[in-house]
Amino acid sequence: MIRYPDIDPVAISLGPIDVHWYGITYLVGFFCAWYLGRVRARKEFSPLKPEQVGDIIFYIALGVILGGRLGYTLFYGFSGFLEDPVSLLRIWEGGMSFHGGLLGVMLAMWLFARRLERRFFEITDFVAPLVPIGLGLGRIGNFINGELWGSPSDLPWAMQVTPALPALHPSQLYEAVLEGVLLFIILWMYSARSRPTMAVSGMFLLFYGLFRFAVEFVRTPDLHLGYLAFGWVTMGQVLSAPMILLGMLLLVLAYKRDRVSA
Repeated sequence: MIRYPDIDPVAISLGPIDVHWYGITYLVGFFCAWYLGRVRARKEFSPLKPEQVGDIIFYIALGVILGGRLGYTLFYGFSGFLEDPVSLLRIWEGGMSFHGGLLGVMLAMWLFARRLERRFFEITDFVAPLVPIGLGLGRIGNFINGELWGSPSDLPWAMQVTPALPALHPSQLYEAVLEGVLLFIILWMYSARSRPTMAVSGMFLLFYGLFRFAVEFVRTPDLHLGYLAFGWVTMGQVLSAPMILLGMLLLVLAYKRDRVSA
């Protein structure tokens, strides 16, 4: 058992302004995406030029923030939204959903693809390997905030958050490793050479969905939702299952189309 270090979520205080570690993880994630995007854009099969990467990161940032907040409100806090619709705008109170952010990014990529007169999946295939670093950093931000803990555990690395509670799975760190580090390695290596259109996007959806679905087994569900069915199904699993199926479908279609055109 390890005692949780109880990290101050505020990194820097500048007078009346508090700079939170969670916000810093977002900024670092966007910077890494921009840097790695410029590296990818130098490949001969890239649909973007290095100078266009900054524009696409701007679109991604809008999609993540607006979609993440709206998704959290609709998926996890809809009853509270009905009681207080203005809560949607109070982003400083926290509450971001990956699945909502994903939908926001997909819309942003569709708009960006239209602007460049490119196919939608050309753009999503380019962006997919850039996402995991931001996901991993965001989970580290959750750990610093002391939120999204897992279920009770007696494993050696379980975290003692407070003396009144049993040690808990550090599910944020599990996700940082799986959805951040491991997913990045898989996608970066897989996309190192030209792949059929839709394949990289399919790999992202498949493996993110699998990793998230698995971690939900040791993650405590939102208190106001609880388990949705069978005493173990969570909202995260309900939202991840379609990602797994869609990822498999995209991979099958991508390679089937590739064989037909070969």
